[in-house]
Amino acid sequence: MGTIMVPAEFCIPERPRAAEPAGLIVAVDPTGWGARVGVRPGDGLLRVNGHRVEDVIDVHFHAAEDHVVVEVLRDGRRLTLEGDRREGEPLGLVFAHPTFDTDIRRCNNLCTFCFVLQTPKGMRRTLYIKDDDYRYSFLYGHFVTLTNLTERDWQRIVAQRLSPLYISVHATDPEVRRRVLRNPRAPDIMAQLRWLAAHGIEMHTQIVVTPGLNDGEHLERSVFDLATLWPWVRSVSVVPVGVTRFQRYGVRPPTREEARRVLRAVHAWQRLFRRRLGVGFVYATDEWYLLLGRPVPSQAAYDGLRLQENGLGMVRDFLEDYRRVKRALRQRRPDLSGRRATLVTGTLFAAVLARTAADFSARTGASLEVVPVVNTRLGETITVAGLLMAGDVLDQLAGRPLGDLVILPRIMFDHPQGISLDDQTPLDIARALGRPVALAEAMGDVWDALEGRARLVFHPDRTIHPAEAMRAGFGSLEKTIAMVRKDEHRLRPRG
Repeated sequence: MGTIMVPAEFCIPERPRAAEPAGLIVAVDPTGWGARVGVRPGDGLLRVNGHRVEDVIDVHFHAAEDHVVVEVLRDGRRLTLEGDRREGEPLGLVFAHPTFDTDIRRCNNLCTFCFVLQTPKGMRRTLYIKDDDYRYSFLYGHFVTLTNLTERDWQRIVAQRLSPLYISVHATDPEVRRRVLRNPRAPDIMAQLRWLAAHGIEMHTQIVVTPGLNDGEHLERSVFDLATLWPWVRSVSVVPVGVTRFQRYGVRPPTREEARRVLRAVHAWQRLFRRRLGVGFVYATDEWYLLLGRPVPSQAAYDGLRLQENGLGMVRDFLEDYRRVKRALRQRRPDLSGRRATLVTGTLFAAVLARTAADFSARTGASLEVVPVVNTRLGETITVAGLLMAGDVLDQLAGRPLGDLVILPRIMFDHPQGISLDDQTPLDIARALGRPVALAEAMGDVWDALEGRARLVFHPDRTIHPAEAMRAGFGSLEKTIAMVRKDEHRLRPRG
């Protein structure tokens, strides 16, 4: 890695490296290499083929050999385990955390719209961590700013082919970007992206549009600057700024007229890029369409991109799933007469869900009421379901006829412990309401819940631990191992 030249202005000083980290193994696939050579749950992985490993990327990179030697820490003793790795055989190791040296790299910016800086006291502890870790970008599609990388990090990105990366650009004009990030030392992002492109790294980018700061001509310049790096820059997601009632820098969300201007501009740019590049290249996230009450684009309009984590195409996925549900309803013709349920969502998605629920009710006889919950804890400008608080749900369902079942968005509890932003579990909510609570991602989950097939149902009189139910509801160890196998295939070195 030391032979790759990195411009000094891209780099922050090297951090002191911690004592040799050990990756805690929590499960071993019985059909994989690890089980065959004697790796056990509870072992701490130290080295692979003689290389110190700091995360799962290192593990799979260095284990991509015909013969694999690992050093593990077991009960305070170092053990060496080895064996040939068969063609296509999974390593089969499931780790407690994807990174071993530290939990996550911290951000060194102070963005005006930073959610951490807009979060009140008393929320989930992890909400106060300003993460900006390029490894999580590669592994999970998290967007990062590239302002906190050392020379060794840049070298590693190229040497291990960590591609694609997901990058928060916000503005390509260096001075405008520094104002957005509130970081006067932020490097020139276009120089960084050109360097990555020259070394064969693909990138997806985003621009969080903040009215009066990086919109208008700045947004246009940024989009067209990024297009000069096609095909290495694969996409630009245009995202509206999210503002809680606790923000301190005078930032505001876009008005409807500003949203219309952004959407018109994005559509015009897409038409141009489809002629030039063959793809839309720049994409408005779902919030713009929902804010204006406009239909979301077709599936084809996203050019095969999978950027749902950034709010791009989630509504289209929901609608496409419901098309499949309708086909199944026509075949099975279920009679759900007498089944009553309350569906909770954020105010942004409520109209789409209400139309879909009404159609489902007409086809099945079920009685579904959609309740849009206003986010009073963070502020009414926070409208997405993933940021709903259990306290708001309980307050706004109080006194309502809830029916047999309350169905909550599963994304409310998108945490390893299955808790909401205000540290409540689905079981806590079920007990407070005196009703069973089910979690759903799509209308197929709602159908399962109404027919008693859903696994993610929490009954107020039962004591199952919510985290256990969350894992069981999505496949438990079997699904975890399947996901690990998929990641192993993706992480194998290329070229």
